[in-house]
Amino acid sequence: MFKNNLKLAFRSLLKNKGFTIINILGLAMGLSICLLIVFFVVDELSYDRYNANAGRIYRINTDIKFGGNASSYAVTPPPLAQALKAQLPEVAQTTRLIAAVDSRFKKGNDDIIESKVAYADSTLFDVFTLPMLYGAGQKALAQPNTIVLTERAAKKYFNTADVVGRSLTFVNINSALKITGVIKNIPSQSHFNFDFLISALSLPSSQSKAWNSFSYTTYTLLKPNTNAAAFEKNAAHLFDGYFAQQPGFNAAGFKKSGSYVRLNITPLTDIHLKSNRQYELGANSSVTYVYIFSAIALFILVIACINFMNLSTARSANRAREVGVRKVLGSARKGLIAQFLAESLMVTLASTLIAATVAIILLPTFNQLAGKELSINLQTIGWMLPSLLIIIIVVGILAGAYPAFYLSAFQPITVLKGKLSAGFKGSAFRNFLVVLQFAVSIFLVIGTIVIYNQLQYIQHKDLGYNRDRVLVIKNTVGLSHAKLLKQQLKQIPGVSDASLSGFLPTGSLRQPNSVFTSRVPTSRNAVFSEIWPVDEDYLSTMSMELSAGRNFSNQMSTDSLAVIVNQTALRMLGYGKDPLNKTLFYVPEGNDEHIKEYHIIGVVKDFNFSSLRDNITPVVMMLGNDNRALSVKFAGNDANRYIKQIETKWNAVSPNQRFEYSFMGDDFNSAYGTEQRTGRLFMIFTTLAIIIASLGLFSLAAYAAEQRNKEIGIRKVLGASVGAIVGMLSKNFIKLVIIAFLIAAPLAWLAMHKWLEGFAYRQNIQWWMLALAGLGSVVIAFATISAQSFKAASANPAISLKSE
Repeated sequence: MFKNNLKLAFRSLLKNKGFTIINILGLAMGLSICLLIVFFVVDELSYDRYNANAGRIYRINTDIKFGGNASSYAVTPPPLAQALKAQLPEVAQTTRLIAAVDSRFKKGNDDIIESKVAYADSTLFDVFTLPMLYGAGQKALAQPNTIVLTERAAKKYFNTADVVGRSLTFVNINSALKITGVIKNIPSQSHFNFDFLISALSLPSSQSKAWNSFSYTTYTLLKPNTNAAAFEKNAAHLFDGYFAQQPGFNAAGFKKSGSYVRLNITPLTDIHLKSNRQYELGANSSVTYVYIFSAIALFILVIACINFMNLSTARSANRAREVGVRKVLGSARKGLIAQFLAESLMVTLASTLIAATVAIILLPTFNQLAGKELSINLQTIGWMLPSLLIIIIVVGILAGAYPAFYLSAFQPITVLKGKLSAGFKGSAFRNFLVVLQFAVSIFLVIGTIVIYNQLQYIQHKDLGYNRDRVLVIKNTVGLSHAKLLKQQLKQIPGVSDASLSGFLPTGSLRQPNSVFTSRVPTSRNAVFSEIWPVDEDYLSTMSMELSAGRNFSNQMSTDSLAVIVNQTALRMLGYGKDPLNKTLFYVPEGNDEHIKEYHIIGVVKDFNFSSLRDNITPVVMMLGNDNRALSVKFAGNDANRYIKQIETKWNAVSPNQRFEYSFMGDDFNSAYGTEQRTGRLFMIFTTLAIIIASLGLFSLAAYAAEQRNKEIGIRKVLGASVGAIVGMLSKNFIKLVIIAFLIAAPLAWLAMHKWLEGFAYRQNIQWWMLALAGLGSVVIAFATISAQSFKAASANPAISLKSE
């Protein structure tokens, strides 16, 4: 019987090739999208889980409110790790990391700037699972001036991974670092991904006892069965005790002013998706996007299954007589159900195989769009094959159940007399399916429009500086002739200005500290601010505007103790409308004996130097010798010409250093890479969802035309025009699309409003966005329906009425 049902199902599918192909392709399209999204979601959820003790590793965080500013940091004081290990029995091990900025290594005669460099404690290998290929294991970073490389880095510099005992010149300190270990490349599913790990003992700050300095990322490995909440409370209490013992610290006054410094913990596996603090070791994602794309995958799968049902019921007129004849000849209903389910499973099987093939083929393109490195490996196959089997069974049965029970319920007398419409039930259910399909599609359309509009707003918002046509030369740190190079570049025709400073509005280098309005520092007269050393050409290179006062001048010796503050800092300092020549105090070394007095010479208009998710915070600029980056502003659009001229000047001044650069506009865009990738994927998925939904509407239009075939013939005989018949057939479907819009619009508004709340600077959802989505859906629906409606209305009525 099973074999016979398969044969009948196969013959039926071959007999109706058009519907079969549409069914298979529609379902395959939905399944392939789902598979790609599943790849994405599984990858996002797998971050840091490669660690054997991932469930017991926690990062220590700091929340600070001081000087009127509240901030959340992913860093802690240097001595915290040792104190936790020594005094809390639930701690098995601790370790620290601190990212190195502008690191340069020598390869032959070339200096190569590397971004994936960090200082680490030797206990790093006790906490994290970082398999050692060559070297001394846990003792690899136990001595200063030692370094551990990844296999990738070792091959880059030495063309082999077995390099233990050799040295790598670290240009920043003009010293050779002894290579004591080579580890496997850190998986891409890690919240940090360094290729160079230098012993933290190489840094004087690693032995610092300063509890008011926040610079190290601290991790703790808890003992098995430890209560994480209890540990967090104990760690916070321990920190409070040490922090209160700082020389000159007034705990009562600090608390009374509303200030606080609090510790909390984040599970290792939550960092990538649930942490967005300052001084993260890498760019994290958001669990919101996991939820969004998971919902999209589910919605698209539902739409594809609904299409399957609708296409099957659209064929019902052609299958009705077959069902009637088979019932008269004695076929049981369960046999008919088995045949229809067999057809459904065969279509689902074919669709799944096509979907898997398409997903694998499109994976490289999807990686580019999503910014991922997804691949098919044994681990992927391990969950993919069972998942595909489950999809075939579940989708095949669910998608085929309604047509199977529906078609098998036809009354043979009714359908054999030609009164097919009387044998149909459940129009309300089919209408519900159409509404559901288009509600999902309209929801996605509105989401796409809102995301696109916010990205456009980010691209064109006045940020308080001009990032266009600014070239950033990044490896100038330690360059002995940096100032000479800057002056030479300014002489190139078309170069309007140049500035030396590592503190860029689009950069990650930050230097937060407190400034005070009184010589005696207290929490009441403090403002927690960014402290940026810049040169006299910084404001003009960045096209920043002064709202009061003047710029720095290298002709005025007093400017060595002058500052320019932004408008936010001015408001928090409380200097009112006349801030010029007012004083503020700064402790560069964190020692009261070295307090310096500065005078305000200018106020720069607020500019966004952080993400538009965050409000603008105070900035204090000082004249300094910071050669970490050289920014060059040029005119015109011929960037390549300027790059060649700048590179020629560079090679003349520093022939042994590699010329590396980026455009400030590109650096800005990379900060919003997640949103841009989300926008692109949203647009693609929305387009595909609309196509799939339109296929469903196409099937129902065909179904309606079949149902009303004789009615259309009679109306034409009585003089009805083609346009009137098209309107009659389309009217009910358009109503369903409008109902779908009324359901989807408020839900989409709520969801996207929640998403926009993550941005301090945002565009509100406008009425035209909802209207555009609704109008577009109606137009698409009408275009889809009218094709079938026009075909039915143009048919010769004699054909449909010849049996009457």
